[in-house]
Amino acid sequence: MKEPKHLWGIDLGGTKAEGVVLGLGGAEDILFRDRVPTGAENGYLYILNQIASLVRMMEVKMGYRPERLGIGTPGTLDPKLGTMKGCNSECMNFMPLKEDLQRLLNMEIVIANDANCFALAETQLGIVKQHHPQAKVVFGVIMGTGVGGGLVVDGRALGGLQGIGGEWGHNFLDESGGPCYCGKHGCVEKILSGPSLERFYLSLTGEKKSLKEIYTLYQGGESAATETIHRLTYFFGKALSVIVNIIDPDVIVIGGGVGNIPEIYTEGVKSVRKFTFNNGVLDTPIVKPLLGDSAGVFGAAYLVQ
Repeated sequence: MKEPKHLWGIDLGGTKAEGVVLGLGGAEDILFRDRVPTGAENGYLYILNQIASLVRMMEVKMGYRPERLGIGTPGTLDPKLGTMKGCNSECMNFMPLKEDLQRLLNMEIVIANDANCFALAETQLGIVKQHHPQAKVVFGVIMGTGVGGGLVVDGRALGGLQGIGGEWGHNFLDESGGPCYCGKHGCVEKILSGPSLERFYLSLTGEKKSLKEIYTLYQGGESAATETIHRLTYFFGKALSVIVNIIDPDVIVIGGGVGNIPEIYTEGVKSVRKFTFNNGVLDTPIVKPLLGDSAGVFGAAYLVQ
């Protein structure tokens, strides 16, 4: 198949589907960008029709329909079954999204989860390209409402045999995390996600606070907030050291709202160093992303390259 002249991608989120068409000139070469409501509350068929509407908008703008379209999803396509799994828009789970879209749109569909798209975008267009261009292996972390991970090797997102490559958020971390919706116990997500940190603070104080409020209290020296941020940085290191020990990536990029907490890059990195099997040395750059909210849709577009 010939190399595309433009890169078409859709970031399929829980509330909106955003489409982009990129030229080959990088992050500034945006030929189309718009969004439509996902409408997940209306069911699976409605989502399909919203994607089709967005593709028609892209086609009208560009004057042609491509051979391939990349789609970043809030879950994973099972390579063996051809159905979706792990989607927070539950009506998509167990549905043959790729097959249905290929039939509906009459084009090849390439699917990856949102964490892989994040890692791919930051590799191809963002912090990795700008500051670590020689990197071959990149691990992307998303810490926000949930926790996820994506792996890029030689510029390509790796889904793995079962489509769960890079699924860092559902490794076991510590019993104190409690039961997870995935059916396991003590997952990374149950400790390092924003809601999990907020629940931890609530358990200490009986007060419900946002993570932003907790961080402000931490800056003021409040003891429960300090314990919460220390929990974050300690377990961040313990969890991420496993990635360093097994994959030893050239760069790790931290995305998501929790990733904006500065102590991750100081005390958190010290914790990674402590738990990594390398004689107390950590050369791995652990960096902030550059693309912000654009990473998901840009990464989806780069799936077709």
